[in-house]
Amino acid sequence: MHFTVIARVLGILLMLFSLTMVPPMLVSMWYDDQATQAFAMALLIIFGIGFVSWLPVRRVRHDLRTRDGFLITVLFWLVLSLTGSFPLMLADNPGLSFTDAFFESLSGWTTTGATVITGIDELPKSILWYRQQLQWLGGMGIIVLAVAILPMLGIGGMQLFRAETPGPIKDSKLTPRIAETAKALWNIYLMLTIACAVSYWIAGMDAFDAIAHSFATVAIGGFSTYDASIGHFDSAAIEMIAVIFMLISALNFGLHFFAWHNKAQALVHYVRDSELKFFFFIIAGGIVLTVPALYLTGTYGWQESLRFGIFEVVSVATTTGFGTADFSVWPIFLPVLLFMMAFIGGCAGSTGGGMKAIRVLLIHKQGVREIRRLIHPNAIIPVKLGNAPVSERVLEAVWGFFALYVITYMVMMLALLATGLDHVTAFSAVGACLNNLGPGLGDVAAHYGDISDAAKWILSLTMLLGRLEIFTLLVLISPAFWRS
Repeated sequence: MHFTVIARVLGILLMLFSLTMVPPMLVSMWYDDQATQAFAMALLIIFGIGFVSWLPVRRVRHDLRTRDGFLITVLFWLVLSLTGSFPLMLADNPGLSFTDAFFESLSGWTTTGATVITGIDELPKSILWYRQQLQWLGGMGIIVLAVAILPMLGIGGMQLFRAETPGPIKDSKLTPRIAETAKALWNIYLMLTIACAVSYWIAGMDAFDAIAHSFATVAIGGFSTYDASIGHFDSAAIEMIAVIFMLISALNFGLHFFAWHNKAQALVHYVRDSELKFFFFIIAGGIVLTVPALYLTGTYGWQESLRFGIFEVVSVATTTGFGTADFSVWPIFLPVLLFMMAFIGGCAGSTGGGMKAIRVLLIHKQGVREIRRLIHPNAIIPVKLGNAPVSERVLEAVWGFFALYVITYMVMMLALLATGLDHVTAFSAVGACLNNLGPGLGDVAAHYGDISDAAKWILSLTMLLGRLEIFTLLVLISPAFWRS
């Protein structure tokens, strides 16, 4: 383990992150919202911590290997979430406690969108910008993690995407080619954000809200500058723009990466992708069940059922968490249906949360194979994606991930129940945080501000586990990981 190199990387990372305090500081100065000093102090503190970490080891050079990658990945989210909480504590409004500020910052970085803040409409513009910016930066980090790093680390079936993995696998080094892939992904991510912001602006948002909501939309984060979220604008055009960009951002950025470099074959590549087809099948199925149910129960008229049904299904299924209506009070099975869809989540290699569509598809195919094996015990029946067989090693990793996902869910729910939360709130809060969805049911349908500090720390760990695909964090507590 190269701890000196890890300290050097984290030092550089913190110094770079400190510069992200400049945009909200400029926003604060523009709107004169009295938060400028908080961001200036945060900039100096974060830069100082980074500089002190980097200076003693600035000349150290070693190749980073797989074990270093696990530790850096976890520390990336932990350290940036911790330092990202500084402005939220230092600013008079909202002036959060350490627990609340860390929860809000981690929620932003993991693009969960669970908030402890009420009265969002009254927050300073700079704080509003900062919350959205956290999600946008976190979304970019997730893309690089999912497309460039997790496949190399072999996390829970992500070996499927080693075709997009930069660097040689044979020696398990994390090579500089990750930077090349990250640069291309950054360009795609930035272009999507610009296109989304311009679309929102044309549809009627002012420039500030258009940029702020484009950050959260492309990151599939769900933070908004209003308590009423997207519903504040009461615009079908804005809602449909959000739906389009949520769907695009929930697709594997490996597909976007391929399309970026092979424009002539881009459409064919999208159409042939098994995960994409399965993902859209799930979305379509949710809409087909939700829209008629809203209409037949008299919840809305036909047009409103179509409008709100499509938006909420896409928002929850992609784990974005934007709202135009409170789906938690919808009739019959609808709240649970939408909530369960978030367990599938977006595609692997996207900014979405959940178990990922590719894993659920492989589990389904494996189940079908087991049924066929009961009928034909001696048959050799491979599991395929498209025409390509999937290796048994990948299938084992997917099942291992699923087992850990279920166990993690049970343990975290029991821990939340021990803090005094009711069953519905505990069940939905764990699901919303583990799937990086945000809004839940019961006492966390609107916000997380009323639950205890102990519950917030449990849910913070849950958000981190969900975002880091569980294995990445749990491997660090394995004794074998620390043996030389």
